[in-house]
Order: sequence, then structure tokens, then C-alpha cells
Amino acid sequence: MKKMIAATIVIVAGLFLLDLVLGQKTDRRSLEYLPDMARSFAYKAESPNPHFANGQTQQNPVIGTVARGLKPLHFGSSVEESKRAGEELSNPFGGQTSESLDRGKKMYQVYCQPCHGAGGQGDGPVAKRGYPAPPSLLLDNARSMKDGQLFHIITYGYKNMPSYNAQIERPDRWFTVAYVRKLQETQP
Repeated sequence: MKKMIAATIVIVAGLFLLDLVLGQKTDRRSLEYLPDMARSFAYKAESPNPHFANGQTQQNPVIGTVARGLKPLHFGSSVEESKRAGEELSNPFGGQTSESLDRGKKMYQVYCQPCHGAGGQGDGPVAKRGYPAPPSLLLDNARSMKDGQLFHIITYGYKNMPSYNAQIERPDRWFTVAYVRKLQETQP
């Protein structure tokens, strides 16, 4: 029995000494075994980063990556692809509702009106200041384009018109097409 009490005292004393050596001290930090896991260095998006081969922190998405909830568009930026988009794509939002036209009008005013003008005639303020004037959206050429082709032009750009893929969300591009169609109906 004495051996059992002595062993218990030795074990308790050993645990007490271990706690003193390894225990948490309130006046100083505990030991950190993997400090990089606790406090990692955060790189800013535009700063150089030695961990990547190209030295950039901000990386392009992997080729073929598609945003969640969106089906990929398998079209190129050529005129032939634009015509193919006209044949294969149709407005998923159906007809022209007041909500879709209101949203399309807002998108048109922000992104299209500076060049194409309020009435779609290609007389926007940007064109008046020396940038090559875009074609009128009221001409027969624009009226004969299918909705998918207009969507493709907004998405990939055409001639002097840049791509608005990054600026205008996919549903808003369709609403913009619907608003352009409404403009074409109201203008002679």
C-alpha cells in the first residue's frame, strides 16, 4: 500500500512539474509549434508573391472554370460565332415584361447610352467627342439580328465595341437586348 501511495505522489508531483514547465503562463506566450498555421502572411491582390511561378498574387481562374449556376458559353468572338449564337441562343426570360424592360433600360443607360445615345442612333456623348460613332441600333442591319446575336455582341464585343462580359451580368445582358428591341419598336 505504501508503494501505491508513493507511486501516486510521484505521478502527481511529475504532473505538477510538467504543468509548471509546459503549462500556459499568463504573463507570457505559450510555445507555438507551427506559427505559420496560426498567423499566415496575407498578400494583397496586386502585390508580388514569390509562391507562384508568375510572381503574381492575383491569379486567373483555371481554363474552363465556370461560375456556379451559369452554363458555359461555347462561342468565339468572330462574326461567324456571332451568327451561330443568333441561331442557338434565345432569351431565357421570354417576352418583354415591365420589370425586364426597366432593368434593361438601366443597363442600357449605364453601358450603352454613352456611345449609342438615348435613342440608339449612335449619337452618344462619347461619339460626339471624337470616338468613332457606333452604328445605329435602329438600322435594318441591327433590327434583322436575332436576340442571341445581340447578346453575343454585348458579351464578346464587336469592332470598336469592347466586351461587356465582366461588367454586365448574363441576365442583365438579356434584359438589355429586350430593351433594345423595345427601342426598335418605338422608333421608326
